[in-house]
Amino acid sequence: MDRRDFMKTGSALLAGAAVGGKVFAQNQSSGSAGRMVLAMNRGWRYSPKVVEGGHEPGFDDSAFDRVVVPHTNIMLPFHGFDNKDYEFVSLYRRKFRLPAEARGKHVFVDFEGAMTASTVWINGKRLGEYKGGYTPFFFDLTPHVNFDGDNVLAVELDSTERADIPPFGYQIDYLTFGGIYREVALRIVPSSFIENIFAQPKDVLGGSPTLDVQCFVQHLEASHDPLTLEATLLDGEKVIGKATQKVPASGVTAEPVGHVVSFGKLQGIQLWDLATPKLYTVKVRLLRGDHVVDEDERRTGFRHAEFTDHGFELNGRIVKLRGLDRHQTFPFVGQAMPARVQRRDAYILRKVMHCNLMRTSHYPQSRHFLDACDEYGLLVLEEIPGWQHIGDLAWQDISVDNVSRMVRRDWNHPSIVLWGVRINESRDNHDFYTRTNAMARKLDPTRQTGGIRYFQESEFLEDVFTMNDFGWPLKPPNHPRYLNTEFVGHTYPVKTIDDDERHREHTIRHARVHNQLASDAQYAGGIGWCAFDYNTHHDFGAGDRICYHGVTDIFREPKPAAGFYKSQCDPEEEIVLEPAFHWASSDEAIRFTVAMICSNCDHLKLYVKNDNEWKLFDEADPDRKQFDHLRYAPFSVDLTKHDLKFGDLRIDGYINGKQVISRSYSGLGVDQKFSIRADDHELDADGADATRVVLRVTDEFDAIRPYANDPIVLTLEGPADLIGDNPFGLVGGTGAVWIRAKEEAGTVRLTAKHPRLGSQTVEVVTRQVSAEVV
Repeated sequence: MDRRDFMKTGSALLAGAAVGGKVFAQNQSSGSAGRMVLAMNRGWRYSPKVVEGGHEPGFDDSAFDRVVVPHTNIMLPFHGFDNKDYEFVSLYRRKFRLPAEARGKHVFVDFEGAMTASTVWINGKRLGEYKGGYTPFFFDLTPHVNFDGDNVLAVELDSTERADIPPFGYQIDYLTFGGIYREVALRIVPSSFIENIFAQPKDVLGGSPTLDVQCFVQHLEASHDPLTLEATLLDGEKVIGKATQKVPASGVTAEPVGHVVSFGKLQGIQLWDLATPKLYTVKVRLLRGDHVVDEDERRTGFRHAEFTDHGFELNGRIVKLRGLDRHQTFPFVGQAMPARVQRRDAYILRKVMHCNLMRTSHYPQSRHFLDACDEYGLLVLEEIPGWQHIGDLAWQDISVDNVSRMVRRDWNHPSIVLWGVRINESRDNHDFYTRTNAMARKLDPTRQTGGIRYFQESEFLEDVFTMNDFGWPLKPPNHPRYLNTEFVGHTYPVKTIDDDERHREHTIRHARVHNQLASDAQYAGGIGWCAFDYNTHHDFGAGDRICYHGVTDIFREPKPAAGFYKSQCDPEEEIVLEPAFHWASSDEAIRFTVAMICSNCDHLKLYVKNDNEWKLFDEADPDRKQFDHLRYAPFSVDLTKHDLKFGDLRIDGYINGKQVISRSYSGLGVDQKFSIRADDHELDADGADATRVVLRVTDEFDAIRPYANDPIVLTLEGPADLIGDNPFGLVGGTGAVWIRAKEEAGTVRLTAKHPRLGSQTVEVVTRQVSAEVV
């Protein structure tokens, strides 16, 4: 689709730049001499239905709810609800006054994500409709804004599953939810401004990398004087280098014009890598003589990433990829979680489960999540919205535009190594996928493209053949550059309350796939389906609107299979010992047969405690018979060889003959302890910041008691709201709620009362933050 067609509707591809940097992090002016970026997340008024005259500036919205974005259009239980509950059209209103410094400049409103179709008004003037829930968009407010008085922004948000908008049109195996679920900001810029920045490191393996910074300059009015672009590369506050490029005088430009600022050979550059994800900042100023017209900045990293016929290379060395697919949805609020919670998922994937790759299934995900991937060293395959279905030509036009918005928003993330430009598991469509590939390659020649399919006979238009293969054994690679992108998943769903036999098989199925992937260098690696259980439609999942396909539950609490991923890290990073069972004598048919243990130790000793004495009953080495290609193969201990008097279990792990870890598990079968734990103990008092609080019932050794299902009564004190059920019924001995800060500093206390094991309290401090300017 021609970009000018989008500009006529007020939702041009320029929106990608509007949220490409750190603009939404600002509560006040960004500090640039030329621009102001002002957060508009607080002070919204919300109605779950459209009211006649509700977009007019004089409408009385005092009866509407006062809300903060990210916002869900309706709170829901974590399972057993109908997607029709959130499929309605709602109305948001936001009053604001512009600062005096805005006069003479151009004013845009930037939406990072609203589900699904947004019709926007300013002061009663309809600006247009943007179709799409996962990609950013903006509208130009300048012709209709009141620079001296009150303004009213209104958004009519259609959260129904409209067949004219990807991913809709047929079935999809996930839920989209509703609401303005990502941040909103005003962007106030001069008539000539920096629309986007694309930092492109080059020759990074040569010892003296170079850097091309593509700066997109937009002229909303004629620029009669030549301008200068000045780019500065920073390592923290340290200046690494500077470079400039002239910008000739220009008339009004319908589209931004790219100008390249080039840095010569740079010295002392540290590469971005998995273990050392070094980040730099590129700051760009647009100058008229010595006067700063505009200024913006982006983060970047120097790295070389390439899929080859012998695997994936990062900075010149082969890395076997090991990861999980992620849905960005959460219990109770759908997708409407703030930065801290989004970032936590990246932490769980990289730092807890030690994955080195993830896939944003099946849509572009939160920039906060991607920022954390950059910081933690987690590689990313990012893909466009969709699931199996390809719509008509207008639908395809939107999808091609989604490619553009995704790439232009995220092209500076060093973590992203592959663009997914095909609708997940769709049939071939030569013309459509020729367009999506061409768009990605035109915008970003530095990255390869992939397209997720489920049949090897598919037409190969991308650079990397990305394949969902749920069979066993896996199909051999049929193209030189080959990445497995889904396996296990729906073929073997598992709940936290399932028995040991099922958990063991679940773990085996993930481990054996990675074992086969390790057997052939042409497999670049694999991404298991999936990281977290997720909500879905009635025609998928377990009948309660959850797909139990994850290696963790929907609350991000691990199932035993998560221990396999965790155990594949080097012991220098973490020594891991995770049983793929809970310790019980008969939690499978007849008796407990095989104790599978995921560990990066090289030897285990197993003890049972009888008569208050620990007795060694077995020793084990990694199971090379079943997993002959894994560096850290799971252990399989045959318990049928032993006539055990059942009691407490202890497992000691050894590396090179030295004991390095020990884990114990109760044989009593009694729920002994109740605990609560918050991921964070400080929040910003901005009305949106939140943290997870995990509830657990354990044995005396802190091992989860998987059949504990007690109702936990919650009492919240202080300036915060509770996100979650109250009472909360434990599932698999665990569960979680979230605490969301109000717009008030103070101390928050959440007390959780177990019916037999007493009460526990966690404290969280909410910190005062600056008020929003508008």
